[in-house]
Amino acid sequence: MTASQTSPGVSERQAAAAGAAVEVGERARPATPPSLPARRLDVFPNPAAERDYLIEFQVPEFTCNCPLTGQPDFAQFWIDMIPGDTCIELKSLKLYFWSYRNEGAFHEKVTNSIADDIVAAAKPRWLRISAKWNVRGGIYTNVVVEHRGDGWRPAEGWTAPPVR
Repeated sequence: MTASQTSPGVSERQAAAAGAAVEVGERARPATPPSLPARRLDVFPNPAAERDYLIEFQVPEFTCNCPLTGQPDFAQFWIDMIPGDTCIELKSLKLYFWSYRNEGAFHEKVTNSIADDIVAAAKPRWLRISAKWNVRGGIYTNVVVEHRGDGWRPAEGWTAPPVR
């Protein structure tokens, strides 16, 4: 009995577990992938705009290309942000980071461009981006960028998280 010939009330999984043959096929590539890289950041209203609170994003798998050699560069990004009136939507952030995959850019340029784009999109009260680039030529590069919104002052006793 094949999976398509199972008895009424018996799922294909149950039939397979009972030793029935499983139908095997190949998944067709979709005409339009479900997600594509995009140089776009979507925002949504901050649900607690009256208060300062910290949002921490980790991007453990960032890739771009060396502008001189074309070889891949890999980095881990940490984004610490005290939002203003809006927050960054996570899927758009993922697709935004993905958009750098085939771009050639120096570490310093990429890190500063990402900070500029997040500031332009979300207008955070405070932002820090820490990028730890994998070794290249025996040298590790860490780039840290900070932004402080006009007139924003941290609450008394507040300390920024340590640079990663």
